[in-house]
Amino acid sequence: MRRSWSQRPALSRRVRSASLALICLGLAPGLGGCLLGTEKPDAALDVPARYRMAPHDQDAALPSVIWWRGFRDRQLIALIEEGLTSNLDIAAAVARILQADATSRIAGAPLVPAIDFNANATRSRGSRTTGGGTVVGSAERTNYSMSLSASYEIDFWGKNRAALRAAEELAVASRFDREVVALTTVASVANAYFLVQSAHDRLQTARSNLDAATRVLKLVEERFNVGTASALDTAQQETLANNVRATLPLFEQQLRENIATLAVLIGRAPANVKVRVTGMGPIAIPPVTPGLPSDLLTQRPDIRDAEARLAAANANVESARAAMLPSIVLTGEGGWASAALRTLIRPESAFFTLAGGVIQPLLDGWRLQGQVDFERGRQEELLQLYRKAVVGAFGDVERALIAVQQSARREQLQREVVRSSRRAFEISETRLREGAVDLITVLNTQQSLFVADDNLHQARLARLQAVVSLFVALGGGWPQPPKRLAEVPNPQTDRMKSP
Repeated sequence: MRRSWSQRPALSRRVRSASLALICLGLAPGLGGCLLGTEKPDAALDVPARYRMAPHDQDAALPSVIWWRGFRDRQLIALIEEGLTSNLDIAAAVARILQADATSRIAGAPLVPAIDFNANATRSRGSRTTGGGTVVGSAERTNYSMSLSASYEIDFWGKNRAALRAAEELAVASRFDREVVALTTVASVANAYFLVQSAHDRLQTARSNLDAATRVLKLVEERFNVGTASALDTAQQETLANNVRATLPLFEQQLRENIATLAVLIGRAPANVKVRVTGMGPIAIPPVTPGLPSDLLTQRPDIRDAEARLAAANANVESARAAMLPSIVLTGEGGWASAALRTLIRPESAFFTLAGGVIQPLLDGWRLQGQVDFERGRQEELLQLYRKAVVGAFGDVERALIAVQQSARREQLQREVVRSSRRAFEISETRLREGAVDLITVLNTQQSLFVADDNLHQARLARLQAVVSLFVALGGGWPQPPKRLAEVPNPQTDRMKSP
């Protein structure tokens, strides 16, 4: 069906209206930004120039991406890498990433028109009787319709765009959250593995000490049989041997419990996991230096997570403020409707509806203002949590550096204690056989040696755990060495140097 010339002015008006709408859409982002602005609070971070306990060359051994390989233990490496692929906490973190991505897509949906297809076929008949029993003829009717309906809210003030930015930042934060979980898992696997090997060493040492105590007990019993030792001497040595024997179940319990912990961390049943126990001796101590404190802001995933959540809060404040301004909504529907299916898709059956509306909240019981205040309060909370994460990270690195240095020193000194204690015990045992010393001296040297041996294993464990804590404090592995300020080009300085 051709349009008559009388219909062209209406068509021209629609074209002009559509053009005006397009112009408004083009100007909306700029006008919205001018009227609303953006609120980005200053974090006011206090970043030190260097760590107090850092070595002179802070970049000598920056953490590698696969930093756990520095311990040079094949079984530990295999367990950690299995944990990274099979740990259930990491799998849950990955699922949260999927949720956050879906949420960002949902938040971005209002930025595009919503279009629906509708198709209906109805058959109806009116009532044949009305009040008083009067019979009224009523024919049956059939109606067919098929249409497309669309609705769109012009994001003049940037409300929907800000909501999308907030959702996208939360999706980014979920990825950093996954890195935090992965780093925690690696550290947990490493520490549980070290506890297994430490319990093995302590168990072996306790058995060796039990053999030594039993050997001395036999000497005392021989002397008691010939009348050169008293019953008290025998009872004292027997008590020492029994004390050492009583520690064996404790170390066996620690060994088996930590193997079960390892199994859970790698997502397997404890009954299906076997760990080869060889002790802590073969485990190497990897070198690691912390870099500069400023590097930590981009390397620690928990700091990046807090930063992304703060950015999302900034966008939520902007969206809440824009919700207080007028909303412009366009709706339209067009299609075909007919009483007969054969005449449905015809020009004379076409229909359309176009509508535009402006909604300005006037009185809502301060709901929108309360939402703005809520988002500002949330923004302030996340700002302080971000600052806390940064300051806490600096504290973690300082404590880890202190622990690494002092635990290494403690292990070295404890080895000297073990060496001298063992020499004293060997001398006292020889003199006891010769009858040159009393049993009290032998008991003292035995106890000193047994305590020194156990303390050495604990010192070794503390040193390994301190190294793991330093890697965790630094955010795990660093993908590439950070660029120093001296390496970053300065356009202003370069222009001053140019002729």
